[in-house]
Amino acid sequence: MRQKTGVRVHVATLSLALRRIGARRGRPKPTVGCPWTAQARIRRLRAIWWLVTHLPPDEVAVYEDEVDIHLNPKIGLDWMVRGQQKEVPTPGQNQKRYLAGAQDTRTGGLVWVEGQKKDSLLFIRLLWELTQRYRQATVIHVIVDNFSIHDTLQVRVSLLTEQGRRLRLHPLPPYCPDDNWIERTWEDLHANVTRNHKCRDMGQLMRNVRAWLRRRNHRLAKQRQQVAA
Repeated sequence: MRQKTGVRVHVATLSLALRRIGARRGRPKPTVGCPWTAQARIRRLRAIWWLVTHLPPDEVAVYEDEVDIHLNPKIGLDWMVRGQQKEVPTPGQNQKRYLAGAQDTRTGGLVWVEGQKKDSLLFIRLLWELTQRYRQATVIHVIVDNFSIHDTLQVRVSLLTEQGRRLRLHPLPPYCPDDNWIERTWEDLHANVTRNHKCRDMGQLMRNVRAWLRRRNHRLAKQRQQVAA
């Protein structure tokens, strides 16, 4: 009996110590180690950091990535009254849509395109959209991960066109999502729109996705105006 009491005291003391240092209970995320050497990884990340922090005024840099939108909601932590469990209805038959997005390193603004497939065509459509949004930029630097759709024959041919020659692709080291700034935006999108959502059809869900992204861009633009004023 004494032994059990001692264990309880030890656990309580440990819990108190963890709270004092700001620790919390959460869900660990699975990760895959980068296959590059530490030196090679650091060199590439430093080169990208230098590019972003020393960007000429007539050039633009964006972080690019894709995100999956599922009609069946992502189930995650949510606020609930004690003794009651929140229910999230699911349509059952899942549907998917995909976004390819590019986040401006200066403004944080997001450019995106939508598609029913996550393929090279989706990525090429985003590249074209970037050339139209940044018509005055002499060079558009696109920081990408190592997903296969970013390096296909169709993409290489697109980069040889008149508009494509303004684009420069900069691959991140493999399996380094924390170094891709846009990943945080996708996490916020899931937290605010797709997690525990109650949309019955994909049309409504995508309208909610677009509305949230537009509000985000508007909020950032307003903040920039306030700072400039």
